[in-house]
Amino acid sequence: MELKNKTIIVTGSSSGIGAAAALLFAAEGANVVLGARREAELAVIAGQINQSNGNAVYLAGDVTDYAFAAALVGLADEKFGGLDGAFNNAGILGEMASVADMEIVNWQTVLDTNLTAAFLAAKTQIPALKKRGGGAIVFTGSFVGYSNGGMPGMGAYAASKAGLVGLTQSLASDHAAEGIRVNAVLPGGTMTAMAGEDAEAHRFIAGLHPAKRMAEPKEIAQAAMFLLSDRAGFVTGAPMAVDGGIAVRLL
Repeated sequence: MELKNKTIIVTGSSSGIGAAAALLFAAEGANVVLGARREAELAVIAGQINQSNGNAVYLAGDVTDYAFAAALVGLADEKFGGLDGAFNNAGILGEMASVADMEIVNWQTVLDTNLTAAFLAAKTQIPALKKRGGGAIVFTGSFVGYSNGGMPGMGAYAASKAGLVGLTQSLASDHAAEGIRVNAVLPGGTMTAMAGEDAEAHRFIAGLHPAKRMAEPKEIAQAAMFLLSDRAGFVTGAPMAVDGGIAVRLL
């Protein structure tokens, strides 16, 4: 069991990659602390885990709120005695528009959700990891904004995800000697609600990948699990492409 007895926060865990990660981490022995905006969906995921003899608690809230980030860490401490890692996965796509046509509020909302929330997560999680003598943080980035993966109409999203890689590497440099590893997974197109329901769009996105398909959420979760596990003990500051080869094509 890759994560046995580790306590892991998972944000964005009400659906998609986050829900797949919560279920996988729990199956691999972790105590999971679930966070997202939708309480009813969180309750369902936590219920599935607890009914399968896993350990899950949840808290609904907004990842852009410092108090919520701190409360997730507090919940991990209260229920499981501390924190060993976090998969900070919550994120949004935002409006598809050129920067010239983009509403300022969209830019700010995407940056707040995808990048500032990562700062808040790290700010609250790192002191808790220090108390444990180390641990691991994983962020969900994207091929968009990395490896020449610019896509039209995605200026805010690309900027936020590019910034997230920079934050990841800076945090890794700051805290490696303290036994805290910080990495990012960079998914390619993944079959989640963010991808929509347009079959033609799915075919187009799949065609961008050398693998000629989109990922399943569990495939991204498996990469995050590796980075959170002791198997990745010498991996830090890494933007790990989990993208069916799309980064190679775009280089």
